[in-house]
Amino acid sequence: MEHVLDEPRKRITARVTDDVRTTLEQAAELLGSTVNQFVVQTAYQEAQRVIERESVIRLSQRDAHKIFSLLDHPPKPNARLKAAVKAFKSSVRA
Repeated sequence: MEHVLDEPRKRITARVTDDVRTTLEQAAELLGSTVNQFVVQTAYQEAQRVIERESVIRLSQRDAHKIFSLLDHPPKPNARLKAAVKAFKSSVRA
């Protein structure tokens, strides 16, 4: 059975040097895919990796405990925080 996509497909093109094209063709051939399939799959995997890396904050166990402790027992507001709240309230109308 042929797989039919519900979403319309968009085209991406790239101009590359002969050396880059040759390398992409070789890698695609080794994986048994077309250059287009290889480029799209590889770019997609890298895009997912970048998005995850930039979207997820990783903390050590010690740092995570510190954050949870601060959330459970926040420090009392200091003078700078009180001044910032006062400045904010005077500049914003509710």
